[in-house]
Amino acid sequence: MKKIIVGLSGGVDSAVAAFLLKEAGYDVEAIFMKNWNKDDDCPAEEDYKDALMVAETIEIPLHSVNFAKEYWDNVFKIFLDEYSIGRTPNPDVLCNKEIKFKAFLDYCLDLGADQVATGHYAKIIESSEGFELHKGDDGKKDQSYFLYTLNQNTLSKSVFPLASLEKSEIRAIAKDQKLSVYNKKDSTGICFIGERDFKTFLKTYLPANSGSIVKTDGTIIGKHDGLMYYTLGQRQGLGIGGGHGDLNEPWYVSDKSMGKNELIAVQGKNHPDLYHTSLTASQINWISGNPPKNEHTISAKIRYRSADAHCHMEQLSKTEVKVTFNQPQFAIAPGQSVVFYDGTQCLGGGIIDTRNHE
Repeated sequence: MKKIIVGLSGGVDSAVAAFLLKEAGYDVEAIFMKNWNKDDDCPAEEDYKDALMVAETIEIPLHSVNFAKEYWDNVFKIFLDEYSIGRTPNPDVLCNKEIKFKAFLDYCLDLGADQVATGHYAKIIESSEGFELHKGDDGKKDQSYFLYTLNQNTLSKSVFPLASLEKSEIRAIAKDQKLSVYNKKDSTGICFIGERDFKTFLKTYLPANSGSIVKTDGTIIGKHDGLMYYTLGQRQGLGIGGGHGDLNEPWYVSDKSMGKNELIAVQGKNHPDLYHTSLTASQINWISGNPPKNEHTISAKIRYRSADAHCHMEQLSKTEVKVTFNQPQFAIAPGQSVVFYDGTQCLGGGIIDTRNHE
């Protein structure tokens, strides 16, 4: 009997994933990962209790493992480094790469697991050319964007039981099976920040250096609290008072000048400085192991919630690409991930370094 170990987070998705595998006849065990040791604001204790209740209901053993050191070294330090140089990182991508499909996967294989399973909304398809990663059927919940760092080995050792389910179906299954988390609110944001104010959290680890908010011509129109607190395309929280420009047009962050410690803002969502036609990205990973053969059908997402955008991809080196979009894209942010698709198939991706107006 195939042994599958499930990463049980204390949420409804992983709970139903575990139930479905047990129902399908696999030898199922579960592991709760604790990735943050610093304080009590990350609700790990409550999540562990929920995971324990689920494991008892499904009647599977639950183990607990602490990956806090791995998380600190391989996720959180990079998170801080990126913010300190004015970029906007995505810790969910790093967590999947370094923790869930590396530290956790290796740990489970050492325990004798044949495969690991998570509650991700994504689909693994085995084809004649190997393993493919595809979008989950629930388009609103699809998480393939966060999984582009996976490879043939990790996909061969992974199972995503929720691939073909809608969120409503998952909650219905959980309720029907009397799983205590059936109506638990989905977690949002970053675990180690929890419900705290983002600025307050970041200030604990990085020195805040306030400065001027300026227009493109250098006119000072406000004060910022520190460049690390703002992301490109941001509209809320700029605090630019009246008397600057058209009162009916909102202000947006268009750029950062790290050397001058200035935040550059423009008015109106249609301002050309908010749109770029091309980008370069590095740390490229191709899930198949090779760049795509047919570049004419490629689309790309520049953030999790953005729509797939048609583009042309040029390989600059083994780990660097240039991407040119058919239509200019709003607020391309260095530090975020650009992820490539061919239809529903996720091909891979990388970290955005520069954006251009070409």
